[in-house]
Amino acid sequence: MAAKGTQTPSFWYDGSRIPLGVRLIAPLFGAVVALRRRLFRGRWLKQHTLPVPVLVVGNVTAGGTGKTPLTIALVNRLRDAGWKPGVASRGYGREQAEVARWVEATTPTTLGGDEPVLIAFKTGVPVRVDADRVAAGRALIEAGCDIIVCDDGLQHYRLGRDIEIEVVDAQRRYGNGRLMPAGPLREPASRAQECDFRVVNLGQASADPAAVSACGFGEWPMQLHIDTALPLSGGRARALSHFRGQRVHAVAGIAHPQRFFDMLRAEGIGVVPHAFADHHAYQPADLRFGSELPVLMTEKDAVKCKPFANEWHFAVPLSAELPAAFWVSLLDRVDKLGKR
Repeated sequence: MAAKGTQTPSFWYDGSRIPLGVRLIAPLFGAVVALRRRLFRGRWLKQHTLPVPVLVVGNVTAGGTGKTPLTIALVNRLRDAGWKPGVASRGYGREQAEVARWVEATTPTTLGGDEPVLIAFKTGVPVRVDADRVAAGRALIEAGCDIIVCDDGLQHYRLGRDIEIEVVDAQRRYGNGRLMPAGPLREPASRAQECDFRVVNLGQASADPAAVSACGFGEWPMQLHIDTALPLSGGRARALSHFRGQRVHAVAGIAHPQRFFDMLRAEGIGVVPHAFADHHAYQPADLRFGSELPVLMTEKDAVKCKPFANEWHFAVPLSAELPAAFWVSLLDRVDKLGKR
């Protein structure tokens, strides 16, 4: 089924011709990006340092690469290690974006943003949405957090950071290597070399060593794992194997919906794909497909569809798996930072 809404331009990744107007705008975008970086590095623009460690999870490219699953895994590991993490986020696409908010699992996604609501639901830690990440970090510290995880904040230079984690999609990488809007890059690809950790999202978890070997030197593989389906209207979780050999409607309003469809197909499920724009604001009519088949969707979509879901609708939880050595290295860095 054709995608709905605004999607990633195809020429970013498929090598097709870039429109002339777009090619002319890209150098202007690059000049603004470079000037902003120089102003922060030269201290003409102030960077604010918080009294607790700050970890930033982000990417050099526009669109989704797997930041949210990694942020959730990171927060849970920090909490298990004895820290009291809090998450700072802009809350992309939310209404009243100028208003800072505390986000809980029950917060409407229209006010909190789909990804912050999902993070709050999956972790239970304090989540603060604010266009000003510095103010969000300060609010989290006042709430008792002793470490801040900034979701999608690599380019928010006003907030000082101790550790930067870049997430990159293994298949799409940096696309055509051009700056927006001619390509997917928010900053030159060389910016990634400055990050402390580079996590490569390989997608579907696999025991195949060749999949992990796709990572280059200094890159950490992240694999995504799915095995259950949760009824949105309540009730007992079902194993994904329950749907094996069946046709289902698969819904994904994320930056790279094909990844979700491929993961379901890898489980032996017959997928009728329905791709929506990233952060799509769902309406009941969006889930009326004209045939009574189970509807499987990502958790990011589920937090928006739950208010009007029925017994045919299921969320497919996703978890991120990284090597034990990654967690040892990261937590060692965090412990050395301690509390300022």
